[in-house]
Amino acid sequence: MRLRALLDTDALGLRLLGGEDELDRTVRGVMTTDLRDPSRYLAGGELVLTGLAWRRDASDTEPFVRILASAGVAALAAGEAELGDVPADLVDACARHRLPLFAVNESVAFATITEHVVRQVSGERAGDLAAVVDRHRRLMTSGPTGGGPDVVLDLLGSDLDLRAWVLSPAGRAIAGSSAAGPALPAAVCARLGGEHLAAVRTGRRGPHRVQLDGTTYSLFPIRSSGRGPAAASASAAAAASTAALRDVRETVLSDWFLAVEADAGDWPEERLDLLQGVTQLIAVERDRRDAARTVRRRLAQEVLELVQTGAAPAEIAARLRVAAPVLLPGLGAAPHWQVVVARVEWDGGDIEGGPVAQSLLEEILVDPLSAGPEPSDRIAVAHTGDEAIALVPLPAVSGEHDSETGLLADSLLESVREPLSAGLDGDGRLTLGVSASVHSAEGLRGALEEARHARRVAAARPGRVCAAGHQELASHVLLLPFVPDDVRRAFTARLLDPLRDYDRRHRAELIPTLEAFLDCDGSWTRCAARLHLHVNTLRYRVGRIEQLTGRDLSRLEDKLDFFLALRMS
Repeated sequence: MRLRALLDTDALGLRLLGGEDELDRTVRGVMTTDLRDPSRYLAGGELVLTGLAWRRDASDTEPFVRILASAGVAALAAGEAELGDVPADLVDACARHRLPLFAVNESVAFATITEHVVRQVSGERAGDLAAVVDRHRRLMTSGPTGGGPDVVLDLLGSDLDLRAWVLSPAGRAIAGSSAAGPALPAAVCARLGGEHLAAVRTGRRGPHRVQLDGTTYSLFPIRSSGRGPAAASASAAAAASTAALRDVRETVLSDWFLAVEADAGDWPEERLDLLQGVTQLIAVERDRRDAARTVRRRLAQEVLELVQTGAAPAEIAARLRVAAPVLLPGLGAAPHWQVVVARVEWDGGDIEGGPVAQSLLEEILVDPLSAGPEPSDRIAVAHTGDEAIALVPLPAVSGEHDSETGLLADSLLESVREPLSAGLDGDGRLTLGVSASVHSAEGLRGALEEARHARRVAAARPGRVCAAGHQELASHVLLLPFVPDDVRRAFTARLLDPLRDYDRRHRAELIPTLEAFLDCDGSWTRCAARLHLHVNTLRYRVGRIEQLTGRDLSRLEDKLDFFLALRMS
């Protein structure tokens, strides 16, 4: 706003004392001070309000005015509440430094002037920013010269003083303004992701306002123009509720969102419209990024088809040689590979989970400490049905490879479990399996089967988001969930029902005794001590178990059968 506009508002109680020729100066902000040297807090363009408490006598005036003029402030407004009329030495000093001077009537609070200026300046900034955003949109839609979402977020920071970030549903930072300061902690990103997904799943309209650790954030959904659910009118909303739910479930785990450190609850419509425009602009970048992934997805699909159809290793190796420079540009040696299999399943089975699982893998397989979309350019993910399969390259180091390097299932979902569970919202599951690394085309088929088997192990566990890795496949206990239910029931009944019946009739505690005996590796003394029994009493109970079941607990095979029966029961 211009200084001249201040005089047109009678409610501000301002009277011009000097500087009429400078009234076209632009006011960029307002500051109240009674410091003798406020220079450290001035950036230029401010309307400075002062009660003159800094002035002890006329000698203080010249240094104070010189400091303001040197800092490039727009004008000085002096209150009349303390001294009555503004001192003549202040009027003269402002005239010498060509600094416009206003007198503030004692009936007007500085807060009234501050609120008016801030409201006017913010409105003008929003209008200017809207024009910039519109220009930026045209640049981004016509080519890559727009600079990506970071440029738009920088505009929000510089023109509207808004700290903002673009986050994935899993809580990974995609972009942030340079004015936003330090990056958001990973824990905060994950919590924001969970809040966003929970709000979307419950059908709440954005922006969604949340408060974390005393800070309020407003979350704006970003829906890709080609994939997001179409907006329905209020009258059609009820009739389209089933379709709308289907749309949400197809995209909720993959659409980005904009997190703004502010409470948008009392924003005017103009500012809300501007932020919606920003989300549409970022959606253009999202669509462009998805288009750029087409080559990598096609490479993954081709390799997967070759592996699953049993193609010759030489043919698979040739495709890997094509994929390596695309996924790891500049890599000198052929990489090792890992396979990750993910499956998203919704109750009812009416929604194909493969595309969602594909987008999820492309996000969560990126190092959580990396920002921006570029790191995901090194991951190729295909999908079929409800299953997504990722081919992850691991650079070879000095021709050798440590089998413990690469992706670990335990840590892969650790930071995203909370937000994704909120997005699955009680009617969906994400299960994931990770293979060991392989260094040749011959090993890919085994790696794929290993990852699929690990995912089935994860699916047998409780929880909405579960993962398992190749390291966990060594234990025979993990095979138990894949034994058919009728076989499990028959096996356990044949071994354990005689003991349960005996315990019911005689309270002999044969089942607890059997569990303790196996847990003590068949040691009579350790087991007797654990159960607080005499060894002879323990021998009697074990003998009764053998008599009732026809098994011999000195034989490894019978011990293993009892162990498995107890685990399956």
